[in-house]
Amino acid sequence: MESCPHVFGHCKLPSAFTQVYKEECTQCFDSQDLAPGIDVCLTCFNAGCNNSERHHAQNHYEKTNHPLVLNIHRLIKDKPKREPPQKISKLAIIPESDKDKYEFITHIKCYACGGIEVDRTSGDLPAVIDAVMTSMSAAKQSEIKAWEEGNIVICDHTRDLVQEQSRALESQSLAHCNNCDLKENLWLCLVCGNLGCGRQQYGGLGGNGHGLAHYNLTKHSISCKLGTITPEGTADIYCYECDESRLDPYLDKHLANFGINVSSQQKTEKSMTELQIEQNQLFGWSMETKDGKKLEPLFGPGYTGIKNLGNSCYMASVLQSVFSLDAFQQRYYPTATEHHKQCTQDNPANCIQCQLSKLADGLLSGRYSQPTQIIDAENEQPEQDGVAPGMFKTLIGKGHDEFSTMRQQDAFEFFQYLVTTIERKEHSNPANDPTNIFKFTIQRRLQCVECNRVRYKDSTESSISISVPANKIETNENNETKYEPVTFEKCLQLFAADSAVEYTCPACNKKTIAMTNTRFLTFPEVLVVHTRRFEEENWVPRKIVVPILFEQDCYTFDEYIAHGRQDNEELLPEESTAGLYTLIHIMYIWPAINESDLNKLLEMGFPENRCRKALIATGNNGADQAMNWLFEHLDDADIDAPILGSASVSNAQEPSEGDVSTLMAMGFSETRVRKALSETCNNIERAVEWLFSHPEDESDSLSVQVDGNNTIKTFGDSTLPAEYQLQSFISHKGTSVHCGHYVVHVRKGEKWVLFNDNNVVEDPQPPLEEAYVYILMRVRR
Repeated sequence: MESCPHVFGHCKLPSAFTQVYKEECTQCFDSQDLAPGIDVCLTCFNAGCNNSERHHAQNHYEKTNHPLVLNIHRLIKDKPKREPPQKISKLAIIPESDKDKYEFITHIKCYACGGIEVDRTSGDLPAVIDAVMTSMSAAKQSEIKAWEEGNIVICDHTRDLVQEQSRALESQSLAHCNNCDLKENLWLCLVCGNLGCGRQQYGGLGGNGHGLAHYNLTKHSISCKLGTITPEGTADIYCYECDESRLDPYLDKHLANFGINVSSQQKTEKSMTELQIEQNQLFGWSMETKDGKKLEPLFGPGYTGIKNLGNSCYMASVLQSVFSLDAFQQRYYPTATEHHKQCTQDNPANCIQCQLSKLADGLLSGRYSQPTQIIDAENEQPEQDGVAPGMFKTLIGKGHDEFSTMRQQDAFEFFQYLVTTIERKEHSNPANDPTNIFKFTIQRRLQCVECNRVRYKDSTESSISISVPANKIETNENNETKYEPVTFEKCLQLFAADSAVEYTCPACNKKTIAMTNTRFLTFPEVLVVHTRRFEEENWVPRKIVVPILFEQDCYTFDEYIAHGRQDNEELLPEESTAGLYTLIHIMYIWPAINESDLNKLLEMGFPENRCRKALIATGNNGADQAMNWLFEHLDDADIDAPILGSASVSNAQEPSEGDVSTLMAMGFSETRVRKALSETCNNIERAVEWLFSHPEDESDSLSVQVDGNNTIKTFGDSTLPAEYQLQSFISHKGTSVHCGHYVVHVRKGEKWVLFNDNNVVEDPQPPLEEAYVYILMRVRR
């Protein structure tokens, strides 16, 4: 041990809120379980590996001049006996002690002194070492926060609930729904005492929606699920006004109003959370062939699995898909070392490119795809640990209402969000943006059948959404519906087919019929195809399991190309619809969306967010008016912005001059700065994102992007033939987007590889017909 002059003034005690990265390197997936351990900076608590090739701890010192580190190496004391996982009973983070399971070897090093080991008793080091070792890791802090994000909370409607005159309910009145004979899944209105059955729930629990019908009639928003009331004063509470589960801080008083004594109640039914967890446990993915043989596990570069972080399979399936593409591999794998040295972020855990590079290294290097030791050679196959991208999940979900939680999410929505996030990151150098491979130009054509005049609108997209014809064959004894198979080619034909809609023609000045279609003006290198397999039935998301048949290895898209305006065509006059779009930004409460009208717009090829926005802006007065609005507003810079309520115009506040000056100092004009602040409720951080994610010239079509030389850049190309081969597909097993499990199959040469969390196997019979998202690669001959 040597004395070190840097012991004094270069280390500090972490507080309870300090993020201490001590489990794995922030720039790769080397962990404290791998020799020689992880170096935790005692100044900023970053973690770096000691790998002889990557030197992330050494690089951190060279960038920051933080000399002292605590090296942590964790060893398993006794290999634990392999047991089946315990049944999950509730959503909770259960702290467990590592002291009986692991041995920790620690020592202090000083990089300023050449990496020498320092006397750990010097100065404040004993207290600092103890504080670091006993602190909650950054990974655990993020995990707990994510669970808390998904927790049920109090709302104003439960807090300020006003009940009608107290009355004791007769016991027999609690026996069944007031409107039908159902005796379970019953909800007590805490305003008036009405008893109504709920909606159908996960796992097939019955319900006719009479509780919701009561709310629609009376606007009594708070109900309590009978059978879930506990002596401790908890129960399932639902607020129809918020359309969410909530907490009732005065539940005992509210129930007493109807003669129900909480302390004497016993829980007799499963809560909504328990039903969802139980249903999730039922969904698995077979790791065997149809004849019962185990699928062959794969290891090495490109065959690294991703651990499930808790309902994170939607993210894992998308990441495996995109990192199987050359554009993502080249952007983030060979450039990782260079970026780490040049990164200006103090904390690599907060840099999206650092975390994407970390993912690329983890998935493609093969270092974390090593077979584990087989315990029982007769019954077990070697497995792999894979990687656990907790830092990436925390960062990518930061500030997002859904992706920041531990709730199950939609894989396609996450793909769209990932593309948007990377676009914003790469805005300063769009040539490096790997998401360019997904982008192409769609042309939508409308023609009035009476005057024959036409209108064309172009827009840049990164995916298409296709409808899946659902023709029922039979319903079996388990109430499962079977559907007639449909070919992938048929779905594409429906996407590009002409459709007739009601239309208010500005030339004819009356309601007429218009023919519309959607075609490709350019084709992308990688085409992402989303299948609309989910619909709402009785307010419950339901999956339509229609088999989609792939009858060809390659598909030619030539017949779906757009031909643009012809010489003999006359354009429809432009309509003056100023102010309609403003409605979206000045309403507190959105009107109910007519699902039938929404589906009509979706079938025309418009993205769902735009369809909803159009229906809202036109007062939900039908698909034809909404379609007119869409054609007029496709060039709006914020057409794809999320639908957000804001204050009315009369209450709108002017942005502060300080915020305006700050943004103008970044090179934006005052007009655009004020526009950005207006669109983001004067939130300066969101305004920065808005500025970078919207075209400089708001009059330009969304189908173009202006580069640094003020030249127009289009995405994709229109050369023919346009041939595509399936590269990967994401599948979902379950009844709704709120539960179930996602996996992904990726084509690797002549074989298909199944990535099921951290299980990676060869699948000789990939279920192409079950996919939710198809990713096709353009074939260049």
